[in-house]
Amino acid sequence: MTASTAVRPFRVDVPQADVNDLRARLARTRWPDPETVPDWSQGVRSENLRALVHHWLHDHDPVRFQERLNRSPQFRTEIDGLDIHFLHVRSAEPGAMPLLLSHGWPGSVLDFVDLIGPLTDPAAHGGDPADAFDVVVPSLPGFGFSGKPTTTGWDADRTATAWAELMRRLGYTRWVAHGGDWGSVVTTALAAARPEGLAGIHLNTPYAVPDTIPDERTPEEQHAVDSLARYAGPLGGSNHLQGTKPQTPGFALADSPVGQAAWIYEKFQSKTDNQGLAEQAIDVDDILDTISLYWFTNSAASSARIYWENRRATMAGPVLHLPVAVTVFPRDIPLLPRTWIEAAYPDLVHYGEAPRGGHFAALEQPVVLVDELRSGLRGLRR
Repeated sequence: MTASTAVRPFRVDVPQADVNDLRARLARTRWPDPETVPDWSQGVRSENLRALVHHWLHDHDPVRFQERLNRSPQFRTEIDGLDIHFLHVRSAEPGAMPLLLSHGWPGSVLDFVDLIGPLTDPAAHGGDPADAFDVVVPSLPGFGFSGKPTTTGWDADRTATAWAELMRRLGYTRWVAHGGDWGSVVTTALAAARPEGLAGIHLNTPYAVPDTIPDERTPEEQHAVDSLARYAGPLGGSNHLQGTKPQTPGFALADSPVGQAAWIYEKFQSKTDNQGLAEQAIDVDDILDTISLYWFTNSAASSARIYWENRRATMAGPVLHLPVAVTVFPRDIPLLPRTWIEAAYPDLVHYGEAPRGGHFAALEQPVVLVDELRSGLRGLRR
């Protein structure tokens, strides 16, 4: 292993000066006029964002995320000219299966930190030791503590190639992968490429829209069409902007922590299985951990470029010819019917329907997702 391909230990260490700067910026926020509607149809509601920011400034430890990440072994390694940050936790169980977990936007490796214990040590969490995994959790290029690309080209296919190299570099010869949101896009690209060693995948965001949607539709198919329209329409503002001009919001978000908070908070509000507020689906401190990670790594612009790099991608995705496990969450958006999923994944080895949960499954329903990963990938073990 050369110096450029070495796997180097890493720990998060946010300077106190950066913490002081964040608090000063929050304290002197210049707030806009409030919205003119009594709901979220114009974006984040002022009273809700003010409450979130008050908690961030006065009650939340802005570097709590640092301690959560530093509980697990972290590393960096250069792949294709870019430093890739990742968590790597080996199970003590001798038959553990290597599992690569890929996050999306506005997610991070934090999405999976509460899953690591149950996945690597199921016996300690009421599970079967035979279901143990070694866990690898990389930060997408431009996200978190991974490097920020300085040239174009880091699309899902290139990221998938980097993930395959990461697993090879860690010495794994047979492994499985999981993803949600953009992590699902990357995991789908992995499955399409079928790198040596990849035994199968699990998705909680299947990209399985048929090339032609029939005029005669089942109720489930019509619900999917309506869901896709909502995803591209009322909920698609940030996606469209980041897919066309990601640098423009990047300037504002890099300078305003409240702006960064609003940009992320709105996604958790609109895409979680909540009864009115995102905090009912994801703990408020977990929401702020994610926002803090984006703020301290100054990754608003670099992470947004994943939309621009993949701007020609569609919800269709390729037909995959290897084992695929899928779990659907009832409040996910878009929510696709089983018939479309079965057509896109002929070797569908598991189809699970979670009782609750939305788009951010790992954060909203970690226990359910752990159970689905165990059951969905169990048949791929040797």
